[in-house]
Amino acid sequence: MDYKVFEAVPTKVFGKDKKPTFEDSSSSLYRFTTIPNQDSELGKENKLYSPSRYTDALFKSSDIKSASLEDLWENLSLKPASSPHVNVFATLSPQVINEVWQEETIGRLLQLVDLPLLDSLLKQQEVVPKVPQPKRQSDVVNSSNYLDRGILKAYSDSQEDEWLSAAIDCLEYLPDQMVVEISRSFPEQPDRTDLVKELLFDAIGRYYSSRKPLLNHLYDVHNGIAELLVNGKTEIALEATQLLLKLLDFQNREEFRRLLYFMAVAAHPSEFKLQKESDNRMVVKRIFSKAIVDNKNLSKGKTDLLVLFLMDHQKDVFKIPGTLHKIVSVKLMAIQNGRDPNRDAGYIYCQRIDQRDYSSNTQKTTKDELLNLLKTIDEDSKLSAKEKKKLLGQFYKCHPDIFIEYFGN
Repeated sequence: MDYKVFEAVPTKVFGKDKKPTFEDSSSSLYRFTTIPNQDSELGKENKLYSPSRYTDALFKSSDIKSASLEDLWENLSLKPASSPHVNVFATLSPQVINEVWQEETIGRLLQLVDLPLLDSLLKQQEVVPKVPQPKRQSDVVNSSNYLDRGILKAYSDSQEDEWLSAAIDCLEYLPDQMVVEISRSFPEQPDRTDLVKELLFDAIGRYYSSRKPLLNHLYDVHNGIAELLVNGKTEIALEATQLLLKLLDFQNREEFRRLLYFMAVAAHPSEFKLQKESDNRMVVKRIFSKAIVDNKNLSKGKTDLLVLFLMDHQKDVFKIPGTLHKIVSVKLMAIQNGRDPNRDAGYIYCQRIDQRDYSSNTQKTTKDELLNLLKTIDEDSKLSAKEKKKLLGQFYKCHPDIFIEYFGN
């Protein structure tokens, strides 16, 4: 947006032009900018440029300084459409890609978390996720409901308040009737954001207090992550959590991301006071814990620890571990090229050597150990002459070449 590759479609909120800032939202619209046509073949004054076509014009421009160019490369990825990294797995079916992600994610979880039984992971592996087709309450077309949600979204945009924005993003998963009630109960003074926040928090808390927990899979992994946190292994616990959330279906994952973001914002001590006698952080934890995890095998202390950990690391828990991403990419490339995907990809549990080295090492190691055994028999002073002669005779019968090498002709 800063370099006019694309621009926000102008919108007006309550009669005022909305500030053109980038928002990753389903209600924000963007379009590629128009620049003077440099190709005479179309015979038009202006044409719409795609990012790959815009790259050339961008770098030919003389008014971009080198420092700005460095900033641009740091924030944008403008690869040409012919780059081999673009759409590299186009020939692989979504099912194959999902199966590889599932298999490698579970494989890494088994390395990080000590599980008493593998049943839950094996059942998870049997369920291959479908291509995500997100469906939210707001996706259901209803004119009255659509208007109420639109009014609330417009109000949020006009306030430029992170708390309100996070809360209203959560409303997309609430039932229509609750959204209508919120809209109808809105305070007459829109500038009373404290009353608006109280209304929104009560509604969201009421909905999630009766909702099925979002982390309703792999209960043994919950215990494993909590145990890692108890033992102070935060980095391992974070990666295990990232893998656990990677196994969530698309809709639950997105809903959980929005809820966790709202919880983190609302829990901040400088934000709107949720209850007079309680700390914001503790109020949020108490109200939303069961909406996240309700594991009967997890103690209350470990449940609280896990929920607070998720809140504190909400910016990181939805990231995909770099190691996992690399392994999946290499494995998919191997499948696409017709190679054995398990040969050079996957998590390594031991050192890998080729067949020739394996055979050579086997022979050498066996020979060295047999020589050590023969030396032990020969130098054992506790053996009688008769016993030693018997053992040496048995050894010669089985391994005459080793015997001759040791004693000579």
